[in-house]
Amino acid sequence: MTFAFHPKRPFTEGFRAVGGEQIERAIAMLEVQPEGVHEAIHDARKGFKRLRSLYRLVAADAPLFQRQENARFRAMARSLSTFRDAAALVENAGYLRRHAASEEQQLALDKICSILASRRDRIAEDEGDLDRKIEETIVNCRKAHAALAHVSFHDGRRKSARRLAKGWRQTLRRAARARAACAASSDTTLFHDLRKGAQDYRMQLSLLREAWPSAMRAKRTEASELVDVLGHLNDIAALMSLVDERPDLAGNSREHLLSNVAARQDELRREALKRADAVFLDRPRRESRTLELLWLEAGR
Repeated sequence: MTFAFHPKRPFTEGFRAVGGEQIERAIAMLEVQPEGVHEAIHDARKGFKRLRSLYRLVAADAPLFQRQENARFRAMARSLSTFRDAAALVENAGYLRRHAASEEQQLALDKICSILASRRDRIAEDEGDLDRKIEETIVNCRKAHAALAHVSFHDGRRKSARRLAKGWRQTLRRAARARAACAASSDTTLFHDLRKGAQDYRMQLSLLREAWPSAMRAKRTEASELVDVLGHLNDIAALMSLVDERPDLAGNSREHLLSNVAARQDELRREALKRADAVFLDRPRRESRTLELLWLEAGR
């Protein structure tokens, strides 16, 4: 992935190149579908997340552009989410099965995995309008590419470094607020907010890795591990929400599922908070100021 700025390149040129690469990749995946339609959708949606993170980084200097394009990519991702969400539930039930505390729990989760797999396959068969949704998404990607071609920034070296530092600081502040909230509550929504903050941070570490490649790479590995833990926690919450809506999915296995989930959620929350403390160790103002100085030095 070449998802990165270069400190010696004019900012506007670099921004358009990085964003354009992601949009073009999403279009190519949806048109060619080299590993099948659903893998193409999954890859395209990951690209939309990268683009939203990229645009949040410059929100202070291009607020209208950021709001409009963020809404566009969010809507595109949602329109393609039905099958992927169903597949993720199957994967998560399998994850819980691997962490079952007893044979009874394992057998119960075997049954749930089977039911969810059948549900996923039915959804795949029923998605008769999927081709239309993909075509609409490709059209919207091309509109996003056209919008990107018209955005511009002050390309001065110091101005660009300050812009990146400001966006970085806002990312860290959002993550800090979410981390503090999670330390005080086990609310699923709060941990989901922390996950979004960690995802943004991970993506922006890639974007600005040229400031200090080895340190950014190490930090990104830590952030990825945190995102993985929070992802499992988020998927479990989605699974339980579905079971609450459809008790028949779990049937007689509901009690075993609930006991497995409660124990696993507690473990994941503790692990997530521990990892978040390490990932977001420095104060936002201090870390963003360090980034600004590193970016200026790298651009000399």
